[in-house]
Amino acid sequence: MIGGTQRPDAIGGYFELERDRPGFSPYPQSLALQSARAALHLLLQKIEPHRVWMPFYICDAMLAPIRALGIEIAFYTLDEQLAVSKEVTPRATDCLLYVNYFGICGQQTTQLLRRIAPEQVILDHSQAFFCEPKECLATIYSPRKFFGIPDGGLLVSSAIAEDVVLPEDDSMPRTAHLLKRLAYDAERGYADFQASEATLADTRPRAMSTLTQRLLSAVDTSGARARRNENFRILHDHLGHLNLLNVQLPTIDGPLCYPFVTSDVGLREALMQDRIYAATYWPEVLTRCPPGTIESRLVRNCLPLPCDQRYDRNDMERIVAIILSAVSA
Repeated sequence: MIGGTQRPDAIGGYFELERDRPGFSPYPQSLALQSARAALHLLLQKIEPHRVWMPFYICDAMLAPIRALGIEIAFYTLDEQLAVSKEVTPRATDCLLYVNYFGICGQQTTQLLRRIAPEQVILDHSQAFFCEPKECLATIYSPRKFFGIPDGGLLVSSAIAEDVVLPEDDSMPRTAHLLKRLAYDAERGYADFQASEATLADTRPRAMSTLTQRLLSAVDTSGARARRNENFRILHDHLGHLNLLNVQLPTIDGPLCYPFVTSDVGLREALMQDRIYAATYWPEVLTRCPPGTIESRLVRNCLPLPCDQRYDRNDMERIVAIILSAVSA
């Protein structure tokens, strides 16, 4: 909620960006902030845990708010199914954050909430926008990883009052990469994208900007979900037999990407040469994990293949053709 008096809407003059469904929110019970890491900051600031258990396999950005608040971090390992290691036993004063990796770890989440007290569990759904909030301490979302918006994070938690008042964020400095990709191409806006990401390093909580809220309200979320599912299935049908990661297709709904784990270290470059970009999640993990661990293998060998709503069957078949050609060469 943002304080202050509200002016009436302007009528006439130049047009704004097209939008629809005013006031729509994918999770109306959520608190909207500038980023997922700011959502974590606000939550930890409120509950003040003694220690936070974090996976080794996570970006440094999500560690930043914990360190900023001076809270102890205990790292845990994953098993081969991307579930929390059985050795993890949080104390009553601790909480544990689990990432729904790539949006494909619904079963692992369910099992975790049976094993560890739900009131101690924070679910990081930054990569699982379409997975509903669970009965647990908190669920955090990062819609900008799924849609063309400049920033934003959503926090669902009964630990935070619904009427919390925060200063509003300013999203305008983070729009250049979105507009350049729309007007030109992916490469032209990449430096602006990196600059935009850097501005989110400040995790002090602020309310999601009006601009981001209105852009998010214009997204066809149901259409995006359906297209992601269809594209994921196409990739899995053609590549599943080569994937070193065990993917349970029936449990997946609205994934971030298709996580293709391969021992072919040249495959990423082969895709890049055809302007297909598969990010690396997350190089900084290698500073925390020795070679041979599941986490280090994911950094080096996982290709998160794009399967989002911008693309169709022809795009997926283009990806498949390049991979099959490279593998058989």
